[in-house]
Amino acid sequence: MDVLPQIIQKIILTVMLQQQDIRSISLSNLEALFASWGEPRFRAKQVYEWLWVKGATDWESLTNVPKALRTKLADQFTFHTLLEDKTQHSADGTIKSRWLTHDGHRIESVLIPVPDDDRFTVCVSTQVGCSLTCAFCATGQMGRKRNLSAAEIFDQVVGVNRQSLESFGKPLTNIVYMGMGEPLLTYSGTMESIERITAPAPEGLGMGARRITVSTAGIAKMIRKMADDGYRSNLALSLHAADDTKRNEIMPINESNNLEALMESLEYFYWKTKGRISYEYIAFDGFNDSLEDAAKLVKLCRRKFPVRVNIIEYNPIQGLSFAKSDENRLNAFGAYLAKEDVTVTVRRSRGKDIDAACGQLANK
Repeated sequence: MDVLPQIIQKIILTVMLQQQDIRSISLSNLEALFASWGEPRFRAKQVYEWLWVKGATDWESLTNVPKALRTKLADQFTFHTLLEDKTQHSADGTIKSRWLTHDGHRIESVLIPVPDDDRFTVCVSTQVGCSLTCAFCATGQMGRKRNLSAAEIFDQVVGVNRQSLESFGKPLTNIVYMGMGEPLLTYSGTMESIERITAPAPEGLGMGARRITVSTAGIAKMIRKMADDGYRSNLALSLHAADDTKRNEIMPINESNNLEALMESLEYFYWKTKGRISYEYIAFDGFNDSLEDAAKLVKLCRRKFPVRVNIIEYNPIQGLSFAKSDENRLNAFGAYLAKEDVTVTVRRSRGKDIDAACGQLANK
């Protein structure tokens, strides 16, 4: 019998195992592997707790795992974690962190503290850069380098939670997927990271699903897929214009996902999940902040699902011509929505002095 193909297959399997990240393995598969090594089943749960609850950053962190087993794991698997590269503190308390990936890319996340409300929110990235090229966003000017893995998204949450505890004595209360990248274009990484964050120990952090919000520029088929896949967290649509002509101008994704298609997908999402839906609406001076624009937005708020509107101050981006809406126009816009019984909040930007505000993340 020709044994060469068997030898080649064994070599390939060995190389694949060595290249596999330990955090891509399910608990049941890790238990099976440990059993084949003659290790007790509880060791797998110990390791898993270090990976997905305690936020271990290297093999030596697994202090209650025997050294011989740690050495064997290190020989068989890679263990890629984010490294903190740079941290900036805003005058308003916001903290921006830049993280270094194992392959040399840099991404950013932001801690937004509101101590008076006992609210501590992390804004996480899902991609290195972004491919959507929205006209007002610094991240879109970078282009997309690659998607982040579920573990890399998870690491941002763990790292910023540590910052929150150190700086404010409080853990994170909320997570928003509104950093660098489009979460629905790295769907598997986004959804798996949410599973890890919400799963009970030893497989996750046990955070409530309704404490998480995924923000999308609007990909109708993926919004429907979220609903079909049993997504339980909140959804935010980065709307920024209430008619197709203006939205096409600033958000090229709208040309293939127009407002009617998006509204139908949001309606489908709501009736399947009952999840909270919000519209994010950056107010640009003289572009989308008139009362006529407000009237169009009201119509989008009267579809067959409840929605809240978050009006956001625009944050200046070097090299872009957009300006934030005049204060009087912004207030009049918000007042019009409120008069029409729209649930509306005007959000003032945080972290502008360190380029940590909405649309500014770009590894400047």
